Amino acid sequence: MAGTTPQRTDLEGVDGGVGLTALLVAAARAIETHRHDSLAQDAYAEHFVRAAPACKDWPVRIEQVPDGDSNPLWGRFARYFGLRTRVLDDFVLRSVGAGARQVVLLGAGLDTRAFRLVLPSDCVVFEIDRAGVLAFKQRVLTDLSAAPKVKRVPVPVDLRADWVSALTTVGFDPAAPSVWLAEGLLFYLPGPAETYLIDTVDRLTTAGSALAFEAKLEKDLLAYRDSPIYTATREQIGIDLLHLFDKGPRPDSAGDLTAKGWSTSMYTPFDFTRRHRRGPLPESNDALEGNRWVFGHKHRP
Repeated sequence: MAGTTPQRTDLEGVDGGVGLTALLVAAARAIETHRHDSLAQDAYAEHFVRAAPACKDWPVRIEQVPDGDSNPLWGRFARYFGLRTRVLDDFVLRSVGAGARQVVLLGAGLDTRAFRLVLPSDCVVFEIDRAGVLAFKQRVLTDLSAAPKVKRVPVPVDLRADWVSALTTVGFDPAAPSVWLAEGLLFYLPGPAETYLIDTVDRLTTAGSALAFEAKLEKDLLAYRDSPIYTATREQIGIDLLHLFDKGPRPDSAGDLTAKGWSTSMYTPFDFTRRHRRGPLPESNDALEGNRWVFGHKHRP
């Protein structure tokens, strides 16, 4: 599906591969936004979906899905992304409430937290992603005359390149507390790249900083190849997530952080479903079974 889309410079990075998953998550946020029991509000999400030819036919409301919430992709999986958005929104808000004034989004994609969240006026949001992804996002937001609520600094650099220099050059201060999100990112990276990223976050943070990331615990991702979520995503929108995920062994990043003096906590998404009384619950052959959300707080520089 995505392969038939003409290449355009402003769409480079979102019309195929991992970039297309940013549009999937945006569509999920749009669906969540319009729910009567919404967990998170993102008024910009549906505009990203409509601006990219690769997904112009995707739903942005659950009412546009013939089988509604029973659809594994646009019902259950989209609700998962809505729940993840809410949980990480809350994490950012708690972190800035505790004193962090720098927010760093690793692989920011189509994240709109700088536009959606009510953050202190002296906060700065740094968005790290490939230039093509950030350019597409900027074009859509400019067309909407959207203005961020706080200072927003796009950092157009691939995470496989020297993103540390790019980040510090535009004003990030390692000596000031910061909060970092790696939302839906790490399982696309080879294990050594994840370890490097976690080590680098530790090196760039001081006491009072925080980090949230998503991990997968499965030893064999392909065990869930025929799960309803992965099957529906492949068949309905042509995204094979298991092809995009790195198949190598995963590091114990939560353990690595603990060894460096962080306190960490790990949850299943279902823990938050129960807390918020809405969201996905476990089912058989469940591709979400191994997903974990990890939250770290640094206590010494």
